[in-house]
Amino acid sequence: MGVSTTSAIRRCPVFVWLFSSIGKKTVVALTGIVLALFVTGHLAGNMTFYFGPQILNAYAKHLQSLGPFLWVIRLCLLTILLLHIGFILVLVKENHGARPQKYHVKKHVQSTAFARTMRASGSILLAFIIFHILHFTACTINPAFKSLEYTYTDSGETVHNVYAMVVMGFSVPWVSAFYIFSMFLLAFHLSHGIPSLFQTLGLSNKFLRGVFEIGGRAFAWLIFVGYTSIPVSILFFHVGKEALK
Repeated sequence: MGVSTTSAIRRCPVFVWLFSSIGKKTVVALTGIVLALFVTGHLAGNMTFYFGPQILNAYAKHLQSLGPFLWVIRLCLLTILLLHIGFILVLVKENHGARPQKYHVKKHVQSTAFARTMRASGSILLAFIIFHILHFTACTINPAFKSLEYTYTDSGETVHNVYAMVVMGFSVPWVSAFYIFSMFLLAFHLSHGIPSLFQTLGLSNKFLRGVFEIGGRAFAWLIFVGYTSIPVSILFFHVGKEALK
């Protein structure tokens, strides 16, 4: 690509807006909305665990039946996640660069614990996502997951036993602990991110800011309770252990 072409791209209004402060914040907000919707939908699917192995395995089989389209969805979500993380890191770097001097007394004006831990929590969550994919999707951490099978009593059809895989995976204390800790960080991330994205998109005012903050925190902790209920019920209440017999 020539110098003139590169210069032309950089002068493009879309490029200029995208890498402006409001452009980067808008990308973070829009990708955050998509990721929040995914987190909600994924939780709804996970909740089929409580309906027993037949329902959860049927749900998993339906997803696998999507074939290549499922991988298209995964790649799109991965791209959105990387954009979300990348633009957050750029914004954090720019904010630090705007205030290079260190203050003797730190004053967190209009800041909360949620905002101050966004970068750290985001990094740990990224590590968790990689681990989670390797654990339950690729089955590389525990190859035995690949051989688990479930046979429907009514039709005799044999499918991958995702239910037993979940029970086996969360029966390991450190796996459940890492999962619960990561969901705690996700709740922190959502608690700050949800009201912030409405403000970025110009959908907030003094009154609505309070509404979005309360709603965001309620949503975040409901997500936390929903996701963590599965490892807690398996590890402490032995739900689903009969699937391993």
